[in-house]
Amino acid sequence: MPREFILTSGCSEIGRVTLYRAATLALFCLSVPVLPSVAQQQPPPTSEPIRVAVDRVNVGVIVTDAKGKFVENLRQQDFQVLDNNAPQPVTDFASIDASGQVLMLVEAGPAVYLLQDSHLFVADALLGGLSAGDRVAIACYSAAPAPLLNFTEDKRAAQAALDQIQFNLGYGSLNLSTSLNTVLDWLAPVPGKKTIVLVSTGVDTSPQDGMRAVLGRLQTGDVRILAVSMSGPLRNGNKGSKQQIQQTQQAFEQADGWLKQLAEATGGRAYFPETAKAFQEAYRQIAQLVRHEYSLAFAPPVADGAVHAIEVKVNRAATNPKEKVSDYRVDHRKGYTAPRPSQ
Repeated sequence: MPREFILTSGCSEIGRVTLYRAATLALFCLSVPVLPSVAQQQPPPTSEPIRVAVDRVNVGVIVTDAKGKFVENLRQQDFQVLDNNAPQPVTDFASIDASGQVLMLVEAGPAVYLLQDSHLFVADALLGGLSAGDRVAIACYSAAPAPLLNFTEDKRAAQAALDQIQFNLGYGSLNLSTSLNTVLDWLAPVPGKKTIVLVSTGVDTSPQDGMRAVLGRLQTGDVRILAVSMSGPLRNGNKGSKQQIQQTQQAFEQADGWLKQLAEATGGRAYFPETAKAFQEAYRQIAQLVRHEYSLAFAPPVADGAVHAIEVKVNRAATNPKEKVSDYRVDHRKGYTAPRPSQ
């Protein structure tokens, strides 16, 4: 059995406002930076990379075709692994449908309050699409992450935890990057496949170096992020001055960029649905990606203690010319930290 993920507390609601005021606050959070005094309350994250000695590098790989369908029946010889652009022999290979650990991390701000009917209540497409053995945990965040449910195979309990989330409807922080950094600490001792399903606007009011630090950690880590943006339905508003509308649009674009970078750093994906049906389809696809991946491993070619870039290619055309490999999308972690030289 995997080590238990200890969760102890929940999110609390600090006020009630009308739907109109909630919408105003949602847009406010997306267009106005956090006050310096709030940012200073958060401890500055370290920018030093997390270094772990390894003699084997495991790489989970997701391969999908042009229609987003998982490509099955690939073999070891269909893959090529490059370490800092140098080809490496694949020492272990398995096409796995093994159980994994999925942590749903939900932004508990005003935007999610408005859209909970559109996306949280259709999350059964995700929970129902997971395998019976997949374990799910629930947490939320605003200024800091708060755990709601321990890892469990009980998908009904997970849905109940989502339904009971209470949202912060007032002015406050949305510290995405520092919250993710804490969640990665929670997940560090958990073995096996680990996925964070991040339900967020992508707005980050963390200290300036927060996003850079967590991106560096994700690039060499073993946690995959699948992000679901819920700012799409908020983008159609045109209230306010031209300058205010432009500032809001710029904030949306920056938030989208953060979600894309977080997902891509881990070999994950970011989704930007705008309707309840689109949310449901995004969750359905996420469930399939969680369940299906190829597992590759190779030996680090050199012990230099440095961060190495990983690239995985599919060369199935060499054995099956009918396949259009150019249409394949290959997602995987972007790097690892090599072992230090022996003393």
